[in-house]
Amino acid sequence: MTVRKKTGTALLTLATVLALPTAATAQNALGANYNEHFEDVDYGELDRANAEWVRIFLPMPQVDRAGPAEHGAVKTILDADRRGYKTILSLKFPYNRVQFPDADGPEFDRQLARLDAVLPLVMGKVDMLVIGNEPFIESRQQDWTPNFNKFYEKLARRAIAHRAANCGANCKTRLYMGSFNRLWSPKWRTPTTERWMRFVKNTPEIEGVDIHPHVTTIEQTKVFLDYVIPRMRPDQKFIATEFSLIWWWKDHLKKPVPAAFATKYSIPANTRNWQVIKAALDQPFPKAKWDDFLALNPWFEDRKHYLANIMQMFRATGRLAVATYGFKQGRSMANNFGPESTPWLLNSVVAGRTIRKNADGSSQFNYAWIDDFKTLQAK
Repeated sequence: MTVRKKTGTALLTLATVLALPTAATAQNALGANYNEHFEDVDYGELDRANAEWVRIFLPMPQVDRAGPAEHGAVKTILDADRRGYKTILSLKFPYNRVQFPDADGPEFDRQLARLDAVLPLVMGKVDMLVIGNEPFIESRQQDWTPNFNKFYEKLARRAIAHRAANCGANCKTRLYMGSFNRLWSPKWRTPTTERWMRFVKNTPEIEGVDIHPHVTTIEQTKVFLDYVIPRMRPDQKFIATEFSLIWWWKDHLKKPVPAAFATKYSIPANTRNWQVIKAALDQPFPKAKWDDFLALNPWFEDRKHYLANIMQMFRATGRLAVATYGFKQGRSMANNFGPESTPWLLNSVVAGRTIRKNADGSSQFNYAWIDDFKTLQAK
């Protein structure tokens, strides 16, 4: 078993560091996000990128199948912890296709039972546990009512009570409330989000809130920061377990490929960007060809330092604990790719599905992200 060297990332005095719980010293960290794709965690790739943090989410209904101890997300996050990585586990409660359950009803009791089954496995082992993955996206807007808040508040109190009873005052697992999406839109800033933040602020055991600024422009991210930071206690921090320029990428899928790329690789001039991506997914490109496709597209090349720029924005607040960026092209990103697809795979640090693997079987990095990702580890 490889035990990694853990390095500090916050500019704190030694006395301050010694006074803080382990996870609280994670200020300004950047890590690797895998979402639900626990099967993609590759420690060799993480080590090559100098990554120290791993984040996965767990869809809670899935724990019924074989029990949470056998779920790949739980097994993988615990394995990462044993290997010396810092870890974040987000708990997902999906209700975006059905009516949201009564917070005092039998469906809530089922979710509570699932939570009770997961908590003994991860409490005191993962560094951060997030109550709710993307609660507002994983529900219908008509269900954003006081009942919605009550549902998640009761789950959080259950986790708080379990930690107090079983993990002690120095428990390393810090608790966060799950993430906000699309806060740039007034429709997503509601009495429900206000109550969400009041609960975060007024609950001493909650360390802060998660944000997921998937945006068109980096400037839209500031709306998230301006919303959550003033609504937290001074001692609280935010985490950003997902963030990207995904909607900017999507805006360019149906546009023609760069003329220079079409000429160099002898493809029709009217070929669309999405068609090139699909071709790479069907038969992975040599690295030089995939790099050319992205680098010759100004809409991508001009934003190749997004990761460095967004981390500068996060860190400038003085309130960032950890941010985790999409690390590897997962299988769900490749399914039936077409002109209306959401091109999550362009975010990925590891381009394991669009670039041919190395001779030793290892995956290649996306040229745009890896250098900044590694540099940001040292800040």
